[in-house]
Amino acid sequence: MLLRTLLRSSSATVAAPLLIGFVLLALGDDLTAWVTTGSWLSATGSAGFALPFAATACAGIGAWEGTRLQRGGVFDQAPVRSALAVTVPVLLPAVAAGLLGMTTAVLVSANAANAGAGLPHPGFVAVWMLVLTANTLVGYLLGRRFGPLIAVPLALIGAFIANAYPSSWHVLWLRHLVGGGLSGCCAVDQTVDARALWAGAVFAAALCLAAVLLIHYRAGAVAVAAAVLVTAAGGGGAALVAHDLDADPVRARPEAELVCRGDRPRICLWPEVTDPQAVRDRTRQAATRLRDAGVVVPATLTMAAHPGERAAKLAILPDDDPAEIPAGIASGLLPPIPECAEKGRPYPFEASGPVGAWLSLTAGTRPHHLTGRVDPRDLALAQQVRTQPRPVQLRWYETNLRALETCGTPPQLRLPGGGS
Repeated sequence: MLLRTLLRSSSATVAAPLLIGFVLLALGDDLTAWVTTGSWLSATGSAGFALPFAATACAGIGAWEGTRLQRGGVFDQAPVRSALAVTVPVLLPAVAAGLLGMTTAVLVSANAANAGAGLPHPGFVAVWMLVLTANTLVGYLLGRRFGPLIAVPLALIGAFIANAYPSSWHVLWLRHLVGGGLSGCCAVDQTVDARALWAGAVFAAALCLAAVLLIHYRAGAVAVAAAVLVTAAGGGGAALVAHDLDADPVRARPEAELVCRGDRPRICLWPEVTDPQAVRDRTRQAATRLRDAGVVVPATLTMAAHPGERAAKLAILPDDDPAEIPAGIASGLLPPIPECAEKGRPYPFEASGPVGAWLSLTAGTRPHHLTGRVDPRDLALAQQVRTQPRPVQLRWYETNLRALETCGTPPQLRLPGGGS
């Protein structure tokens, strides 16, 4: 069949512009809400939010094309080509329509991330292609089995439930079988866990193979049995790969990608930081203020997900305003919640707010930058502590810091003389 004839006769020609418009108009906010500035990986992950909708469109197109071939009696005659050779060209526009929808989603997310020149993560694209193809083939089989009044609605509703709903279920591994967890990737200090890619790829590939068997062998008893076996094996294998993944399948980004400069503090930033020199200058200023106040600042301040020994987390975003940097340093100086607190032992959570606010103010954050982020009572207490002599402030900080490092040590938030 000539390409122009195929495009002119395919329902994908009508569905593709509708899908693109839906992605632009209905999904734009969701595609851009959580992208990380400068990161193509984050833009690719955010674009995955559109995958259930693109897959649903592919299933609907596939069902319609299946009913067309069935009503035309194509396979009741004696075709020169095999059933698979007849089917594949008819379904290619459906997969292409889904890919156009996903391409639109990637462009929207990448533009919001200001990612510059680059390409989406190839692993994500491979999973998308397999998921779109699987949905197209399953929809096509429904079209071959039922009439258009049943097959198309059934394909649309079934595909949307199968692709979108697992992300809301408590059984976490199910979402990874349809690529539903990939849209949570990735913060600047994260990278995708390859197991999520493999889980989605294995299950979708199994569905594709099962559908191909049913198409090629005309849904005979042996073909049906083989298709069921392949689907079960693919689903079981994918479940084994994904069974212990979290809802967001991410892991810490390799620290080798950090760009480190300076000494005491050594400042390590990700390449996506918009203005690294300004960030380093403001970080050094904040570290100097903290040291002048008696606060111990580690030798290294890093944006890594899990700082090592003698290092603290620099909790900032790539495009943060320089005014946010002191608060980012302060956040990294707070001790992590100890294991004893996670086991239910008494822990002074109420001290973290005032101590964090005091660190932020001491590092150079202006009070109005903390409004709306810190409890007003905690901010007021921190400001009151800041009016005290430096030795009093340092003693207050160290006492409450020790309380935050373990369980069972009560904080002493009240100032001498009854202030609180």
